[in-house]
Amino acid sequence: MNKFIKTIIGFSLKNKYFIFFATFILILAGYLSFKQTTIEAFPDVTNTNITIITQWSGRSAEEVEKFVSRPLEIAMNPTEKRTSIRSSSLFGLSIVKITFEDDVDYAFARVQVNNHIEEADLPEGLQPEVQPPYGPTGEIFRYTLSGDQKSIKELKTLQDWVIQRELLSVPGIADVVSFGGEVKTYQITVDPQKALQYGVSATELYDAVSKSNINVGGDVIVQSGQAYVVRGIGILNNIDEIKNVVVDNFNGTPIYVKTIAEVTNASLPRLGQVGRDYDPDVVEGIVVMRKGGNPSEVISRLKEKIDDINNNILPKDVKIKPFYDREDLVNYATHTVMGNMLEGIIFVT
Repeated sequence: MNKFIKTIIGFSLKNKYFIFFATFILILAGYLSFKQTTIEAFPDVTNTNITIITQWSGRSAEEVEKFVSRPLEIAMNPTEKRTSIRSSSLFGLSIVKITFEDDVDYAFARVQVNNHIEEADLPEGLQPEVQPPYGPTGEIFRYTLSGDQKSIKELKTLQDWVIQRELLSVPGIADVVSFGGEVKTYQITVDPQKALQYGVSATELYDAVSKSNINVGGDVIVQSGQAYVVRGIGILNNIDEIKNVVVDNFNGTPIYVKTIAEVTNASLPRLGQVGRDYDPDVVEGIVVMRKGGNPSEVISRLKEKIDDINNNILPKDVKIKPFYDREDLVNYATHTVMGNMLEGIIFVT
C-alpha cells in the first residue's frame, strides 16, 4: 500500500502541470454540475399519480359515486403497471386517482389513462379532465391581487381570464389555482306575472337565450371575382344584447327578454372567502410547478412573467402581490447545507 501511494506521489510531482490541469477540469466540472443540479426544499419522492376530475353540477355525492366514480374505476382497472385506484365523490364532483409503479414515467401513465378513459360509461355531456402532472409538494408561489379602484368581482375576473392564462404560458407551470372573490355572471330574473301574461315559460326563455349565444357559419357568395364569406354573428357581449333577445311573439309582436325579465350583473354563490392581514376579502392565486421541474428556474421565469403582467397587462391600479415564494426556502436550505459542509470540512481537516 505504501508503495502504491509513493508511486502516485511520484507521478504527481513529475507531472505537476498535468495534475494542475486535471484539477482545474475537475473543479470546473464540479461547479457546472452544482449549478445545474436541481435544488429542492421539498423533494417529491411519491409514485407517479394521475388524477381525473369530473364535474356534474347539482348531483348528490351518492349519484356522483354511482354514475361517475365507479364507471371510471372500472374503466381504469385494465391500466398497465398501476398499483391502486382511489376515488372520492363529493357534491357535484368526482376525483379518481390512479397510482403507478415506481419506474413508470408520467408520459406513459397519461397515455394509459387516456386510452381507457373513453371506455367509461358516463352520463351524456360529462367530460372527465386529466389533471396536469404535479405532486403534493408542487406549490411554489402564492399571491393576492390588490386594486383600490376595483371590486372583488372585477379582480376575480382579471384573475380567471387574464392572469391565470398568462401564468400558464410559463414553462414548468402545471396549474394556477385561485381562491376567493366573486365569479361574475349575468342573471335573468323573470317577472312571473309578465311571463304568464305572454305565455312564456322558463324553459322557453332559457332555450331562446342559449340558442342566441352562438355564431352561425353560412356559405360563400362569389361576386365580381371575389368571394364573400357569409356568417351570422350571435355571441352575446353585454346586458343590452341579452335584453334584446327575442323569446317569442305575441299576436305578431316580438317578445324580448327585457319584456318579461330583468337582466343584471350578479355573481355565483360563494363557497368560501380569503382574507390577508387586515383585508377580509381578497383574491388569492396559488402557482403549482410540474413534477420534476427545477424550482429555481421555474420561479425565475415566473417572476419575469409577473413583472410583465404588472407593468404591461394589468390596469395601473391592479398589482400582483406575492406572499409565499419557494425560492426563499430553497435559499435558506442551501445556506444551511453549505454552512454544515464547510464546518465539517474544517473540523475534519
